[in-house]
Amino acid sequence: MNSIKKIKTIDNLEFFTVSVDSKKEIPFIDTMVSAGFPSPADDYLDLPIDLNEYLVENSAATFYIRVTGNSMQDEGIEDGDLLVVDRSKTPKNNDVIIGVLNGEFTVKKIQKTKTKLFMVAANKDYKKIEITEEMDFSVWGVVTYVIHKTR
Repeated sequence: MNSIKKIKTIDNLEFFTVSVDSKKEIPFIDTMVSAGFPSPADDYLDLPIDLNEYLVENSAATFYIRVTGNSMQDEGIEDGDLLVVDRSKTPKNNDVIIGVLNGEFTVKKIQKTKTKLFMVAANKDYKKIEITEEMDFSVWGVVTYVIHKTR
């Protein structure tokens, strides 16, 4: 069975390793589901799917991180959500990242202009942070998926 192992908690973020040594296949219904008007029921086929194959591109560089707080709520990332974070990816403009700013971890969007770099929350109650040369800043990883409970 696939499992995650908690490795540490830093700044209200819980870090977990990804285990892809064994497979846990669950049924996958290979049909599109309408988010608009209902469509007639198609014949479908239950195919097995391993979520690690879908969610994890580079297992050695991928971690799960649980979020605490609401600074990214307008991006669909809520308190308690599990993030899939790939440390091997190079961040692009407007990517959601795990950043380390002056020794503290945070989840934010990264925004680049021609001359400036910002970390931006997805909540109007938080101000954007301009990253300056005086700050100790690094991108720890790029968020590739958000696992979010709906109830």
